[in-house]
Amino acid sequence: MPHHDLVILGAGTGNALIDDRFSHLDVAFVAEGPFGGTCLNAGCIPSKMLAVTAEVADGVRESGRHNVRATLDGVSWPAVRERVFGRLDAVARDGEKSRRASDRTTVYRGRARFTGERELLVETAEGTSSVTADRFVVAAGGRPAVPPVVTDSGLPYETSDTVMRLDEVPGRLVVLGGGYIAAELAHVFHSAGASVTVVEKQDGLLAEQDESIASAFTDIVRPTYDLRLGRELVRMEGRPGELRLTLDDGSVIEADTLLVAVGREPNSDRLDLDRAGITCDDDGLIEVDAQLRTSADGVWALGDIIPGPPLKHVANREGEVVAHNLLHPDEPRSMSYDVVPAAVFARPQIAQVGLTEQEAREQGREYVVGSRRYEDVAYGWALEDTQGFCKVLADRASGRLLGAHVLGPQAATLIQPLVLAMTFGLTAREVAERPLWIHPALTEVVENALRELDVSEGA
Repeated sequence: MPHHDLVILGAGTGNALIDDRFSHLDVAFVAEGPFGGTCLNAGCIPSKMLAVTAEVADGVRESGRHNVRATLDGVSWPAVRERVFGRLDAVARDGEKSRRASDRTTVYRGRARFTGERELLVETAEGTSSVTADRFVVAAGGRPAVPPVVTDSGLPYETSDTVMRLDEVPGRLVVLGGGYIAAELAHVFHSAGASVTVVEKQDGLLAEQDESIASAFTDIVRPTYDLRLGRELVRMEGRPGELRLTLDDGSVIEADTLLVAVGREPNSDRLDLDRAGITCDDDGLIEVDAQLRTSADGVWALGDIIPGPPLKHVANREGEVVAHNLLHPDEPRSMSYDVVPAAVFARPQIAQVGLTEQEAREQGREYVVGSRRYEDVAYGWALEDTQGFCKVLADRASGRLLGAHVLGPQAATLIQPLVLAMTFGLTAREVAERPLWIHPALTEVVENALRELDVSEGA
């Protein structure tokens, strides 16, 4: 039975945490999917490469508002797909190849499950292998959730794992779900030529965003997509390429392709974690302490399989914490989730950090709100943008920022000064008045939103 100093279960962030500092250890990687994990192969990176392509196409379509006469001949989807995945698949292959080439690392390609404390059974193409180790890191990620009404139909469907690799753009695409994955992929395929219908059980899209952002985004995309809000899918019939989707109000949608984007679930149910003494919460997420240790001695966990925001930049920081704690057990570091930014690369783009206004209200916070629109600043004029805005929330007494929300071009970049301010505990007045803000950069919309806040003189 092979024994290793350390086994990493998962080849996404789990692979990234192992560097030259671990060269004195015998390390094994156990992975069912390609190296790079969801982010590289089916998530953040390919979707953003496609989102930028969509922005280019939309820019040509809308060039007239800048008095530019340009015509879009079309989007060459096969070429786009090859450009994106030709690059990313090579990165994944090279990542695995380099691990296999090292005499200090071993790769087990297959599905794994625990059979005891720090003991795995790995089912590979060559057979099964039992693997033990002194220490484990569980970074096995998650997968798209698919409701029974879809799986029970026996008809084909797509998820974020598969839809970006389609051979051609669907003529009629139905997106089931109204969260960030649904928003991003609807944008990509509509810009590439698909007619898009969105079915969402909530009364608006992006319901977890700040109420002002969610409402504005829903109104902005309403003319672009056929929105079926407050509706659920109750029956799926037809045949491949000719789907009939019945909603709970009796209406029927005909589609070529169904994209299921209702959320994700952890892969913990596939690992027999109880045999290893690893406990999970009611949602199937592995319970960890501040140092990301599980209930089992010598086992850590990180990424989408533990509680916390399922974001790649969060997983990267968790990887840094776990790596340090593996190497320096007597000087452990803790993971903080106090200030976690996130972005939605749809059209329009969205970014947020901290509390939403509805959360501040529910928590009984004494807060104030400042807001400025893109069209209130000079670079907003240059963009001819009449939809974007920045909204900030601050504690009324101290002036410290509680949350920030941006909708519009460059939102994911504009949010970063506010992330820094919240991380270092700066007040709204300090952020607005101490640094110089470039004129006429788009960052002025952030500065002016901060200056809109009516906070105490001590702030």
